[in-house]
Amino acid sequence: MHGAGGIALLASAAALLLGGCGEVAKLPVSAGTGPQPSLPAPNPTLIPTVNIAPAKPWPDGTKPIAAAGTQVNAFASGLDHPRWLYVLPNGDVLVAETNAPPKPDDGKGIKGWVMRWVMGRAGAATPSANRITLLRDTNGDGVADMRSVLLDGLNSPFGMALVGDSLFVANTDGVLRFPYVTGQTRITASASRLVELPGGPINHHWTKSLLASPDGKQLYVGVGSNSNVAERGMQAEAERAAIWQVDTQSGAHRVFASGLRNPVGLAWAPEGGALWTVVNERDEIGSDLVPDYLTSVRDGGFYGWPYSYYGQHVDVRVQPPQPALVAKALVPDYALGPHTASLGLASSVGTSLPAEFAVGMFIGQHGSWNRRPHSGYKVIFVPFKAGQPVGPPVDVLTGFLTAEGHASGRPVGVALDTRGALLVADDVGNVVWRVTSAP
Repeated sequence: MHGAGGIALLASAAALLLGGCGEVAKLPVSAGTGPQPSLPAPNPTLIPTVNIAPAKPWPDGTKPIAAAGTQVNAFASGLDHPRWLYVLPNGDVLVAETNAPPKPDDGKGIKGWVMRWVMGRAGAATPSANRITLLRDTNGDGVADMRSVLLDGLNSPFGMALVGDSLFVANTDGVLRFPYVTGQTRITASASRLVELPGGPINHHWTKSLLASPDGKQLYVGVGSNSNVAERGMQAEAERAAIWQVDTQSGAHRVFASGLRNPVGLAWAPEGGALWTVVNERDEIGSDLVPDYLTSVRDGGFYGWPYSYYGQHVDVRVQPPQPALVAKALVPDYALGPHTASLGLASSVGTSLPAEFAVGMFIGQHGSWNRRPHSGYKVIFVPFKAGQPVGPPVDVLTGFLTAEGHASGRPVGVALDTRGALLVADDVGNVVWRVTSAP
């Protein structure tokens, strides 16, 4: 497709997609939040709803709005699409400066072109820096005054985990092991490859998160699906839409839990030690469906994707149906609102924030494209009691969206530093924010 006619056709397609046939949410985000979310009938449209907040970086002197009793400052700025965080025991903060790898077979045709254009407007189309940067606050003032490239030349890195003297990094297509010495600011030793991960020329959900077991014997790896609802066939989804368990010595792996469309953040419960994850659910059946969710993860559990959502709610788009599998689908523990793109997850254990944040989970909501009006674009806290989420979520960091609907930033990874402050990776603002108790 070339020339003025081709450009005009693409522009028309873009306008149609951005119009989204006028479909809007009928329920507030709060209705799709909590242990018993409202799940109205699906509302598919010929042209999916597209409602991206165009990226407009933070004006000088501006920052997100912190919850009452807290304050926020820039821990580090001028980064290149910082998406994920990991805090080392000595207090150094690792940042994955990363973005999607080339995916030559994903999103072909007019719709694919338009979606790439839309994602570009959202600040999600920058080339991947492919590095892990180390940030260090040498004087304890809450601002990183030293930074160093710990690792570069990676392949869309995301998850990180330290086990003993081994630093594991999840590239989009495999987990690497690097030797690590406390305090070092640059790793020059070669990596060994622990395990291959699903990648390839489509690689629809490319991020691969990591969490080490408390004894360091296992890694848990979040592996997203290769499509929205298996429209490429289930062969393209082999061992995807799952959480893997990987032996840290041998690299032997198994699927720990499945039917999870895109499990990203992984964390241990603040009480009881269960594995929890946040999951991005499916798109294109209306602004009110389907809520992303926070859930405990059962060994061998099946959570419905692609055949059903939120337990046994059948997705009729997926053919042939699998009623026996649907009957086994587990209901998630806690809904996080439709299309919030909940990605980051961190336990509150060790936090120095006010008492209301003492027991629960912090969640980074990146904000999605498939809802009108917008949802997500903030950091929330879900309180826990007796090992389960209770009550409504609490806003921790807001103000990422302007009154005009532009995104000054989009929060992704969250982590607690060694002094109990909350760190937030903002991949559009190119900042790592630090939230502390107010004086």
